[in-house]
Amino acid sequence: MSIIGSTIINQIARLPEYRVYGHVTQIVGMLIEIGGVEGNFSVGDYCRIKARGNHHVLCEAVGFRDGKALAMPFGSLDGVGLGCKVEISTTAPAVFPDESWLGRVVNAFGEPVDGKGPIGSGSTPYPIHNQPPPAHSRTRVGGKIDVGVRALNTFLTVCSGQRMGIFSGSGIGKSTVLSMMARHTSAEVNVIGMVGERGREAREFIEDDLGEEGLARSVVVVATSDESPLVRRQAAYLTMTVSEFMRDRGKDVLCLMDSVTRFAMAQREIGLSAGEPPATKGYTPSVFGELPRLLERAGPGTAGQGNITGLFTVLVEGDDHNEPVADAVRGILDGHIVLDRAIAERGRYPAINVNKSVSRTMPRCNTDHENGIVMRARRLLATYEDMEELIRLGAYRRGSDPVIDEAIHYYPMLEEFLSQSIGDVSTLEQGYEDLAQILGIEVPVMTPEDGQPDDGGEQPAAAEAETPAQPTA
Repeated sequence: MSIIGSTIINQIARLPEYRVYGHVTQIVGMLIEIGGVEGNFSVGDYCRIKARGNHHVLCEAVGFRDGKALAMPFGSLDGVGLGCKVEISTTAPAVFPDESWLGRVVNAFGEPVDGKGPIGSGSTPYPIHNQPPPAHSRTRVGGKIDVGVRALNTFLTVCSGQRMGIFSGSGIGKSTVLSMMARHTSAEVNVIGMVGERGREAREFIEDDLGEEGLARSVVVVATSDESPLVRRQAAYLTMTVSEFMRDRGKDVLCLMDSVTRFAMAQREIGLSAGEPPATKGYTPSVFGELPRLLERAGPGTAGQGNITGLFTVLVEGDDHNEPVADAVRGILDGHIVLDRAIAERGRYPAINVNKSVSRTMPRCNTDHENGIVMRARRLLATYEDMEELIRLGAYRRGSDPVIDEAIHYYPMLEEFLSQSIGDVSTLEQGYEDLAQILGIEVPVMTPEDGQPDDGGEQPAAAEAETPAQPTA
């Protein structure tokens, strides 16, 4: 059966058995009061307002006041006036994702926007506002996954089912890092949510950064910055819903969302319109309630399911990494990747500050030898950065401290290692081998049977792996 035929059959099966109607009683800004719907309307439900010229406006319930429902529109309120008929949806908002969505670009409602024709429709509804699996039934975080970015693979290894945040100011390269991961990752499926993205950049990201190879195994959800806050928020929810659909089919999913900050801003607009009191920096209490509900949907699945590995970008205001949204997200996720403007300004991309970044699951999924290599490199970078100003001014004389001399020797090689162009691919194994070679550490041979080092029966301890190589003259 064709995609069009199956879609029509599924839509007919979803027709409601009865309809409930209300009417518009008041409009203030973007907030609509609806009367006559007591007992039939809940927060999060959809409704359609019949406007002038037989035009319908889709809305969502955001609260109640004085016996009236409060709704906000997904689009323009042109043609909507007092007394307009409102049709109430009798089912919870849901989408019907299908594996044919791979390689497609959809909007916040799961409708195709890439001009490639109709999109498939599955038979199982997936709620937009879904709940994560119970914590006690989830599996543990899995093994390492290859994201194709050398700095992340080695210094900030990502595990299957882990959730990481990418924190940076504007224009430092968050979208570029996401596109590198989407193109080169070892995960089976990518689900990419572009929440509040610039309209110009959406197509450039898909065609130039993601490319045909990355798009072929990706589902891209797009909501541009000019759309209503409800649409921008729903794009984030739909990204997680499609990820859950793919996870339930046993696939390892890499969920990339840009950005959580724009999701929080959309929720702030909704909350302020509904009458919520502003809290820190104008963010309403509902913002900090919705963030964990969104982010906890990523992570390991239950037995027999796949995992959702989540990478979420956070746009920090004024490069302040302790602003409210960044601070809240950092406390929810399993690690954070910091992109530093100073590093980008000196021309090193991706501009990852490895000493300010951390992967909380990394130590357990690495061998002692790998952890030793990474810790040694981190110490050299930290030593150089502590003395960087004195070194550049010429106030430090070589030979004064052998530890600093060693850091000066290795720093240019480590900087080159951390630098990577968007088209380069680096595997997990290659990253550790290259880093060990730079530091002069011998890499043990790995046996295929158990993945353990094979060097005559003795595995080098972490302390031995960290033995500093003497710098050459």
